[in-house]
Amino acid sequence: MQKRWELKKQSNKEDIQRLSVELNNLDETLTNILLQRGISTFESAKSFFRPSLEENHDPFLMKDMDKALIRINQAINKKEKVLIYGDYDVDGTTSVALVYSYLSHFYDHLEYYIPDRYTEGYGISYQGIDYAAENKFKLIIALDCGIKAIEKIEYATHKGVDFIICDHHRPGNEIPNAVAVLDPKREDCSYPFKELSGCGVGFKLMQAWTKDNSKDNQLLWSYLDLLAISTCADIVPIVGENRIFVFYGLKIINDNPRLGIKTMIELAALKKELTVTDVVFTIAPRINAAGRIETGKKAVEMLVADDIEKVVEFGKNINQLNIDRKNLDKNITEEALSIIAKNPQLQNKKTTVLFQDNWHKGVIGIVASRIIETHYRPTIILTESNGKATGSARSVKDFDVYDAIEACGDLLEQFGGHKYAAGLTMAIENVEAFTQKFEDEVASRIKEELLVPQITIDAKLDLFQITDNFYSILKQFSPTGPGNMKPVFISENVFITANSRVIGKENTHLRLEVFQENNPAIKLNGIGFDLGYKLEELDEGVPFSMVYSIDQNHWNGITSIQLNIKDIKVD
Repeated sequence: MQKRWELKKQSNKEDIQRLSVELNNLDETLTNILLQRGISTFESAKSFFRPSLEENHDPFLMKDMDKALIRINQAINKKEKVLIYGDYDVDGTTSVALVYSYLSHFYDHLEYYIPDRYTEGYGISYQGIDYAAENKFKLIIALDCGIKAIEKIEYATHKGVDFIICDHHRPGNEIPNAVAVLDPKREDCSYPFKELSGCGVGFKLMQAWTKDNSKDNQLLWSYLDLLAISTCADIVPIVGENRIFVFYGLKIINDNPRLGIKTMIELAALKKELTVTDVVFTIAPRINAAGRIETGKKAVEMLVADDIEKVVEFGKNINQLNIDRKNLDKNITEEALSIIAKNPQLQNKKTTVLFQDNWHKGVIGIVASRIIETHYRPTIILTESNGKATGSARSVKDFDVYDAIEACGDLLEQFGGHKYAAGLTMAIENVEAFTQKFEDEVASRIKEELLVPQITIDAKLDLFQITDNFYSILKQFSPTGPGNMKPVFISENVFITANSRVIGKENTHLRLEVFQENNPAIKLNGIGFDLGYKLEELDEGVPFSMVYSIDQNHWNGITSIQLNIKDIKVD
């Protein structure tokens, strides 16, 4: 797939030199990248390189926090039963595990509830409310869901069940009439950081409760591993508070993980220091697999259990579910790609919307992401569930798929989500009309260049600049992710040596040894995943440009710098 390269605007030379001096003569390329990310002073650089838990925001700045605490304290004082309720994905299950486990240290009358993806669907369900009422729960703390549950909150009120909603999705025009609605995206909420995960909002509730009840923060900090997993998996920006939480959460995951996480790491055979990437592609899918294939409750059971035998049993079960999930999404992705390949009309659209009533509901979000890897455009995959068409949407960089779906709201029964990911439900007879209207909306909104994947480049670099010292500072840009991506560089006039080749079972990957004419003695190794076909364009003596990030390779006890090549263009 062709990609477009875009070099970020480089910072003012005087600003680079000033900040470089302030930071003990920091390499000017790295100083430039800091300035690009809004880090322009010694103090802001210190906060970036040395994140502090003391810099997280006061939870009482969040709208309705005082109301939430009054109701929780009332429930505890009256010994009321409290139900911790969360969605079935990673964000929801980690939220429930965090709030349930933490409050369990101080209060006994707690249970948790995860709705069934297939019989109840996303978010707060009538079945869940009925369960609470029948079992005499007076309060439900809803996590990672509820911001649009207007009718369901009314139903719960009639049943004598109060709700505290902790959500991070975009509200609709009306806020549910719950006891408290915590959501930094509320227009009337002045909380300074708007990009918390659902688990992040639940964490802020627990932080406020801790402060309100004069408890020590140390126990709460020990749950940052769960918050870090939620933040990484939900693809929220890893900036501000989120970056602080991920920074400390990864330390716990690497140094002293809770049993459930430790078991997943062992089952995945991860034997290195875990990064955001490892959480997103190794831990998160295993937690997600429970809710996708069976029930998200299994994920919570594993995350809250402290019995090693139980945890290992849960872990092995979830590992198998993840294998089943991989097979399902592989088969459905192949079927979806085949449908597109056989239909020229589908190939020429600005969107992909596919509906098959037999596709597994639990993996359609993953399939949507996979389809974008081949057909780069806003994508919705739909299947049948409970007599309705239900689906998951994924978007391309810089396009707000939520807004486009909202514009088709007259054809939908339910929808919710973010700029880049959403869920939706409609009558099956509306699928054809929705497909056309969604195509029209996207076509009228999207810029043509957004339909070509973009590689954003931070700076130009000569290979001789890539030293161990350069890498040691670059590594401190971690944790990286949306909003603070791993720096990407471009080097021009690069040549390969005879040691370059294709690797992998099907020769799909590219292994290069590269140098530049201005410093031919300096040779670096690079790996280009799925770029094996590019070797045909390269030859010794032929100059090319490459974009890459910088990593380390660990092999046979030797650690060396390795370039992670994103793309290549012959000059």
